[in-house]
Amino acid sequence: MSIGIVSTGVYIPDSYITGEEIAQKAGLPTDVVETRLGIKRKAVPGEEDHTCEMGIRAAESALKEAGMTGKDIDLVIYIGEEYKEYPLWTAALKTQEAIGAHHAWGFDTALRCGTTIMALKLAKSLMQTDDEIKTVLLAGGYRNGDFIDYSNERTRFMFNLGAGGGALILQNGFKKNMLLESHIMTDGSFSEDVVVTAGGTKNPITCRELELGTYRLDVKDPVGMKKRLEQKSMDNFLSVIRKSLHKSGKEESDIAYIGMLHMKKSAHDFVLRELGLTEEHSIYLEDYGHIGQIDQILSLQLAEEQGKIKSGDVIVLVSAGIGYAWGATTIVWGNEEGIA
Repeated sequence: MSIGIVSTGVYIPDSYITGEEIAQKAGLPTDVVETRLGIKRKAVPGEEDHTCEMGIRAAESALKEAGMTGKDIDLVIYIGEEYKEYPLWTAALKTQEAIGAHHAWGFDTALRCGTTIMALKLAKSLMQTDDEIKTVLLAGGYRNGDFIDYSNERTRFMFNLGAGGGALILQNGFKKNMLLESHIMTDGSFSEDVVVTAGGTKNPITCRELELGTYRLDVKDPVGMKKRLEQKSMDNFLSVIRKSLHKSGKEESDIAYIGMLHMKKSAHDFVLRELGLTEEHSIYLEDYGHIGQIDQILSLQLAEEQGKIKSGDVIVLVSAGIGYAWGATTIVWGNEEGIA
């Protein structure tokens, strides 16, 4: 049974903030933001760029590319952020209605920046076990940059958070861009390290909390988290890549392109070196920032547009998300034999 990626769709807002502007807000040298954090600029949402809505625009782009309409979709999986138009809401159903997928059903899923990888694994499993699910749309948006306070040094590693939407259409029996195997790791010891402390049942929003700014992202124990994460993060990042490849019957030497989330440049380069790859085998998203779980879709679409991938190429998409989660998926682009 072959499950292939029929098309991708990406929506990026027209508005940007530059690395220089971020540096001014944060009181940092511009070189630190542009070189160390790797942010030349990043997308920020416009007035109408709401989370689910950006996912819908990406979904419409993916449908157009595939030559499909909403009537062709059997299942809609929302892969965007929980921070969206309304606090309690099923965004997949809004997406379903907006694209006219009246014969489909849908649900929301979340694993922070690991959501797309997790949803690819989930969608494949559902398609393999339910004959009624032939074509699946994964779509969602992201604008967690709204939660960043540039004066808070504890969140400096998240200054790259941007905005945008992404979508993927998968189809059972599609003979190209074959989705192979995924591998995911989670470590709950980090589950409460990075949180928005106000707005939940533990600490409801009050005027006092608004004054304190606790409705923004924060890191409870930055020193402890950094120490614990440094012992695990890169090892786990590489581990999910290697295990995804192994489960797919592929080797590290087979990788032709790797679609990574945006992270500091030194970490990006480290992963490439460890896998025996060069800058030509990836795209560093320094002009977009980190759009959460949309990064892998954006990287894949940019790679295709820039001619970095060809039929028969082995592609790995990899993510990491607070909580903490790491995930990777292996894909064979075009036909595995390299024949278009």
